[in-house]
Amino acid sequence: MGNEPRLGSKVFYKIGEVSQIAKLPAYVLRFWESEFPFLKPKKSRGNQRLYVRREIETVLEIKRMLYEEGHTLAGVKRYWARRGRVASQQMRPKELAQKLRGNLQAILKILESHSA
Repeated sequence: MGNEPRLGSKVFYKIGEVSQIAKLPAYVLRFWESEFPFLKPKKSRGNQRLYVRREIETVLEIKRMLYEEGHTLAGVKRYWARRGRVASQQMRPKELAQKLRGNLQAILKILESHSA
């Protein structure tokens, strides 16, 4: 735990800073962007990559899986694809409320048709 990278309180980090935090060359980070579609840092007006904390945590997780756990790039891609599908199946509260409302209206119609 003592040698974990430390993130400051900044909102955006440039690729050079992420490179230092993750102890990875910038070209590896750019390569991972091409391999993992969900890893897309915003770009500044000057076309510099701007990473947020969540993306840095994702980079660190990918690094751990590849370098410490010994997974292949293909294996890590499969893991993140499955994880992405699970996350995308979770509904936003508004969508969930709309779906539940529709279900309740359908149930009411069924009950009303049986009581008539």
